Amino acid sequence: MPRTPKQAAILKNNLQNFLFVLPAFAIFTTFYIYPFFEMFNLSLHEWKGIGPKTFVGLANFQELMGDGIWWSSMGHAAYITLIALTFQNALAFALALACDREIRMKRFYRVIFFIPPVLSEVVVGILWNWILDPGIQNGQHIGLLNHFLYMSGLPQLVHNWLGDPKTALTCIAIVHSWKGFGWGFIMLLAGLQTIDKQLYEAAKVDGASSWRTFINVTIPMMLPVILVVVILTILGSMQVFVLIISMVGKGLVFHTEVPVTRILASMSGTNRFGYACAQAVVFGAILVAVSFAVKKLSDKAKQA
Repeated sequence: MPRTPKQAAILKNNLQNFLFVLPAFAIFTTFYIYPFFEMFNLSLHEWKGIGPKTFVGLANFQELMGDGIWWSSMGHAAYITLIALTFQNALAFALALACDREIRMKRFYRVIFFIPPVLSEVVVGILWNWILDPGIQNGQHIGLLNHFLYMSGLPQLVHNWLGDPKTALTCIAIVHSWKGFGWGFIMLLAGLQTIDKQLYEAAKVDGASSWRTFINVTIPMMLPVILVVVILTILGSMQVFVLIISMVGKGLVFHTEVPVTRILASMSGTNRFGYACAQAVVFGAILVAVSFAVKKLSDKAKQA
């Protein structure tokens, strides 16, 4: 049955739209979808990176469920994420609120606050490794922090910050938060600037205090932006890797292990690529589940 001119025009328009999307779809399929299915297929095998693969079914996943070191690394990543969600985002929101107001040199502050995120993670890690270095050379503390504490008359606070299991992970979490708060700052500041100022004027006319205005106007209007910042913080913090390697280096031990370092250890240390892929699949599923859970909680908060 021949098409009418209107149907032919619609079909042509759809084909043109598809051609515009095709390059992005091809790239996404080649570098994301196909590698994921290949990784899942490899997780069902035992493979040393070279030679034949041995199909083992779900054996890698069963072993992973009882891998205490893996789940401890998940706990370490969750701890870093918790610090980032509280300290990092609270700092970003507070600075965004300050720069959204009419204060002197606010453009200068915006530039300064965005410097840490654009720095290389390797550079930041090496810099903080030097700051927290516990070593002594010629009777002087090499690390800037320990040197400052010693010269300030507080030698009892001098510490091996990255070598002590009680402080190493907290130091890494704080440095990670310091480096990453600029992204949240920029996004939250952009969100604050989209809020209609008439809402604040109306709240002021109604006699609402600054705190009530913040709770009833700012927070509800900022919920979509806050949700995005929270999800990106979770995904970025759970996958922290380069910063830890740069800060700890060859001293990477149990109390600084995170999921990505465990995956790397499975590939480079024991040559168990199938097991590493099983770790990656489980790790990705957990991140997706957490992201959807945060989205659901946000939706319920909006409806309340």
